[in-house]
Amino acid sequence: MLGVYLKTLAPGLSWANDGSDGGDLITAAATGGLAHPTGYPLYLILARGFQLIPIGSLAFRTNLLSAVAAVLAALLIYFVVIDHLSPSGVEKSPRWLAGLVSAYAFGLSPLVWSQAVITEVYTLNAFFIALILFLVSNTVAQKTKQKNLDLMLGLTFGLAAGNHVTIILTSPILLFSKAFVHAATGKWHYDARSLYRRIAWIGTGLLVYLTLPLRAFSKPPVNWGNPSTFEGFKWLVTGQLYQDQIFALTPALVLERVRAIAGLLIGQFGIPGLLFGLMGGIVFYKRSQLHQQSIWIFFAYSVLALGYAAFDSFVYLIPAFLSFSIWIGLGVSGTVGLVSQKSQRIGNSLSIIFVVYLFVLSGSHWRQVDASRDTRAESFGKEVLAEAQEDSIVFAKGDKAIFTMWYFHFALHQRADIVVIAPDLLHFDWYRESLRLLYPQLVITDAEPTLDAVKAANHKRPVCFIDYILDAIIDCAPYPNP
Repeated sequence: MLGVYLKTLAPGLSWANDGSDGGDLITAAATGGLAHPTGYPLYLILARGFQLIPIGSLAFRTNLLSAVAAVLAALLIYFVVIDHLSPSGVEKSPRWLAGLVSAYAFGLSPLVWSQAVITEVYTLNAFFIALILFLVSNTVAQKTKQKNLDLMLGLTFGLAAGNHVTIILTSPILLFSKAFVHAATGKWHYDARSLYRRIAWIGTGLLVYLTLPLRAFSKPPVNWGNPSTFEGFKWLVTGQLYQDQIFALTPALVLERVRAIAGLLIGQFGIPGLLFGLMGGIVFYKRSQLHQQSIWIFFAYSVLALGYAAFDSFVYLIPAFLSFSIWIGLGVSGTVGLVSQKSQRIGNSLSIIFVVYLFVLSGSHWRQVDASRDTRAESFGKEVLAEAQEDSIVFAKGDKAIFTMWYFHFALHQRADIVVIAPDLLHFDWYRESLRLLYPQLVITDAEPTLDAVKAANHKRPVCFIDYILDAIIDCAPYPNP
């Protein structure tokens, strides 16, 4: 699987697979800065570690983090499934085959694959969800002392929140896992001390957010919200910029998304995968911890994806598809168990055939997710830098243009003479203050923080207006603006 990811990994900054945030994340990690809300402190720390690997471009090294996280998530799914299928559970069905089916179903699904080859936070989020499922699995719970288990679960959850706050949707698993069922009798036994320990370790993991104000104190070039102040910290970590998009869809649009998600589910695994997944989740359902947890994750994240009014809300389905991948493995295992009662050879062959089917299916998805040839962002950035006159003010509109210029200007330290301004951010006090620190010669007033006001106050500088919608929009005046 890692080989597949490396073959399709973006070699540099990429907009493939709706990944326009890459420039922001790479630049924030490389410069000790702050990424867009909610800040992603753990991701930035890990990304910086990958950026120190001495291979490829800065963006390529950051892209590697997504690929490694996806592979580790698939590996944990494998262990979760074989743990669930006890040796006596499906007597004639090899557990490792079911685990392999689930791991490949997840890792080769186009949505997961698409995020594994670019700079984004979603495969790392999937890794943490898989890790939580692994830590509450029977094998780990039985072989680990309760105090140590509480430490690992709490710390994992807290750190995971430092990557993506939607991990909070898994909190019922953390609070009501098998740790609170008496090992001898199997009856419900709520251990308050264990709960308190987990909460304490969650708090310890959440301390990673304290790195945000520490980063802000160094006045980095990318400093979203300037969390060195309490108000700035609150604005950043609560995602205030995006709160109005939560459950903001009309019923008609929600219904449209339900249809889209159903189609997307088939697109991930095909009709055979859909059927095996439904069998694993419904036909072979048993009142087990894994079934209950995976059902919760599937519906919780599906509801989030349905209600979040953003164009890329589909990426929040990755945890839901993680659950469905587990069901596919359980469905194949259950079917193989039934078939093996008549023929062991046919039963085992069925699992192998389905693994082969997943690889064949991935071939049809290759072009859809392949980021190895996407050079749009790199070409756009280089074209802007080539056309901008000396000492130009470059007004970048839209995430693609803004984050690409940040990557080239701040992370790669190219064209130190120009000024890069995001007009969409000028109404924020923290952004204007950041511009003043970055460009002392630039005139920025608070009276009328608009593009025209900045242009007029710095009329001796040439200007460029750039955007990227369906194609590059680069309008650079050949003379200072009047």
